Amino acid sequence: QVQLVESGGGLVETGGSLRLSCRASGRIFSIDVMGWYRQTPGEERELVASINGERRTNYGDSVKGRFTISRDNAKHTIYLQMDSLKREDTAIYYCHTNNLLYYSGDRLQNAFDTWGQGTQVTVSA
Repeated sequence: QVQLVESGGGLVETGGSLRLSCRASGRIFSIDVMGWYRQTPGEERELVASINGERRTNYGDSVKGRFTISRDNAKHTIYLQMDSLKREDTAIYYCHTNNLLYYSGDRLQNAFDTWGQGTQVTVSA
């Protein structure tokens, strides 16, 4: 009844920029932490950046100073502005939320540990 819908991935040259978006769809009441993770073949999924309802942010060491996460609570959407992209940023990027409250009928329900379908980011030489 709720899902995370990502957009904005694609192919970009080294040093370029991309902006990812993730919107929570459904009858959303509130969302706790939202974030972006990424994964390459054979590797574990790693945190890129996260942001809570008060817009407190956390970044993975490899993206600090280059990526910026932001949030529009009214639209239940987060954004990831990625600048100075490197080849090693190539990955599938997944949106995630740890706890989301939504209406099911007239009742509030929790959705824990929700993931988007992923969007491919490819940085070429």
